[in-house]
Amino acid sequence: MTRPLDGVTVVAIEQAVAAPLATRTLADLGARVIKVERVEGGDFARGYDHAVHGTGAHFVWLNRGKESIALDLKTAEGRDVVRRLVAKADVFLQNLAPGAADRLGFGDLRAGRPELVVVNLSGFGTGGPMEHRKAYDMLIQAEAGLIAITGTPETPVKTGIPTADIASGMYCSQAVLAALLRRWRTGEGATIEVSMLEATVEWMGYALYTQMYAGNQPARMGLSHSSIAPYDAFPTRDGQILIGVQNDSGWRTLVTDVLEAPGLADDPRFVTNVARVAHRAECDAAVAARTVRWTNAELDARLADAGVPAAQLKEVGQVVEHPQLRARDRWRKVGTEFAQVDALLPPVTFADVEARMGDVPALGQHTHALLVESGVDADDYLRRGIAGC
Repeated sequence: MTRPLDGVTVVAIEQAVAAPLATRTLADLGARVIKVERVEGGDFARGYDHAVHGTGAHFVWLNRGKESIALDLKTAEGRDVVRRLVAKADVFLQNLAPGAADRLGFGDLRAGRPELVVVNLSGFGTGGPMEHRKAYDMLIQAEAGLIAITGTPETPVKTGIPTADIASGMYCSQAVLAALLRRWRTGEGATIEVSMLEATVEWMGYALYTQMYAGNQPARMGLSHSSIAPYDAFPTRDGQILIGVQNDSGWRTLVTDVLEAPGLADDPRFVTNVARVAHRAECDAAVAARTVRWTNAELDARLADAGVPAAQLKEVGQVVEHPQLRARDRWRKVGTEFAQVDALLPPVTFADVEARMGDVPALGQHTHALLVESGVDADDYLRRGIAGC
């Protein structure tokens, strides 16, 4: 079966998380992704740690299915190789430091190829007082207000995953797909800009609108929710369980069918979500006084049988062995420089074809072949240090 992006070629000058996530998404869908890396050290993410049999965990996560070419872009010859590769590509994507792509001469790639799709990913976008500032995930989370609403009332925290990187990477891949669809219809390419700040502010969602139109910044609520109750972790005989009731019929089911406290269903303090939020402390206390009667497993089963949304708080090790992922056969083997490792299938599942779970490349693993493909003297470029493998 044909994968959605079979036949599409992407050239990416990328590093860290956001852009590599975008191109890995495209690679999983069948695109050929040529990853341009530094001769010395390559993508910075290669050296973040050596957690996966000697390879960085971030790098394994983000770079399967790609070809790696190591080039010195400070040389005219190295830059020429990129242009030669782009001349045969459908997409060029970069997340270099602000202004670096233009300084390297990659700002005019569509001049002779209007059908090319170009994506420029930056921290703050073109223009504005922060255009030339470097951006990392934590800094963008702070600028976007995400840290201000994450954590406990006492302590703001960043999210445990690189949310700003992931948000902007996903918008990049979405933009590429949209641009390729338009090109298929019209023959027209695109020049696309994605700002990490704007991607993350978009993900602020209801919090932004609550601030703009109610004048209130949502409070940091820990595991709870500023607009919904009960929505928190509640004690059991052997731990705690998360319960989230998002409507009034759900509340009635929770207290009547699960907690065996039907008198709470029509308590005027709790009968509507607005009332429950106004009396959150009393509502949470009433629920907690009853959840503690059961074990985690017992209460989880009761909640599931009643259709009340709930979840057990899993450690990461438990997620690796998650029975739902195992039952749906979501793990595959991919190769790395040093070993075969487990990798999770992407969450988009086509009924007729599986994602291309390609290997994670060693630095410069494909340099020689790509230099030959570009029509240059590969051995000479390697000998002179213009390229590496």
